[in-house]
Amino acid sequence: MSLLEVHDLEVEFPTRHGVLHALRGMDLSLEAGERLGIVGESGAGKSMAAFAILNLISEPGRISKGEILFDGRDMITLSQAELRKIRGDRIAMIFQDPMMTLNPVLTIGTQMVETLQAHRNISDADAKVLAIDKLAEVSVPSPESRFEAYPHELSGGLRQRVVIAIALLTDPAIIIADEPTTALDVTIQAEILALLLNLCQVHNMGLILITHDLAVVSQVTERILVMYAGCIVEQGPTRRIIDSPTHPYTKGLIAALPEQNKPGQPLNQIRGSMPSLDSIPPGCAFSPRCDFADKRCKEELPQLREVGAQKVACHHAEEVVS
Repeated sequence: MSLLEVHDLEVEFPTRHGVLHALRGMDLSLEAGERLGIVGESGAGKSMAAFAILNLISEPGRISKGEILFDGRDMITLSQAELRKIRGDRIAMIFQDPMMTLNPVLTIGTQMVETLQAHRNISDADAKVLAIDKLAEVSVPSPESRFEAYPHELSGGLRQRVVIAIALLTDPAIIIADEPTTALDVTIQAEILALLLNLCQVHNMGLILITHDLAVVSQVTERILVMYAGCIVEQGPTRRIIDSPTHPYTKGLIAALPEQNKPGQPLNQIRGSMPSLDSIPPGCAFSPRCDFADKRCKEELPQLREVGAQKVACHHAEEVVS
């Protein structure tokens, strides 16, 4: 059994106008030390998947179907006390804006010590030593002085390194990184990605990297899940998907990368926009934006099927490849 297995996961939000489906039939697996990317536009369901894995869906939202197996235990059936032993300990999460994660009125050291003592029986002195070691491991300069600093005294890149250090304090088996480099400039972004890659290799941690940027996942991950309107539309080895996409949406995302255009040319774009949860069309949700769509696409929801080394939910995958 894999370290993490998600089977047929569905998340819904009841409203006065009906039930909105945020995730529909999601499946994924993650081995120890494996690096998995989840990509898609805003509203695709990427972050919802992360919160569902941690069983952190806020009411009135709910997990209506499926299993989330971590180390063989179903996260959906665990009590809040049991979940607290896993969240932030065995599974840690890194968010895109460190200023929303870090408490602005507490020093970095106070927050790190509190995190450790929430999960470990450890003294203040030992917690401080471990915290400074983790700051050094993620290449925070002068970790002893940064331990005493407040978040606003650090740059954006250093704050994100601190957040990663906090995530590492309990030696988690999995880190979920939700757009961890979005707010950073290109140089710092590359440093953070290289850091995450190195930490996964050194500690044999599983990584779920959530992003809208295919260029980012191509640098770090081994496998990719492409999401659209709450569904997985394509999955497979990273290099294979980048080189030979089998879903029109994935092909459009790759074509929209700036490096796909010559200097001076307008960027490619996918026409239209992601449908909202209350207006997902019948059949394939991508059909209104797709050049391959026909009557079948607009009436019949495509199921994931194997096409070469990938799995794709598209009636015309063979045409997309050719």
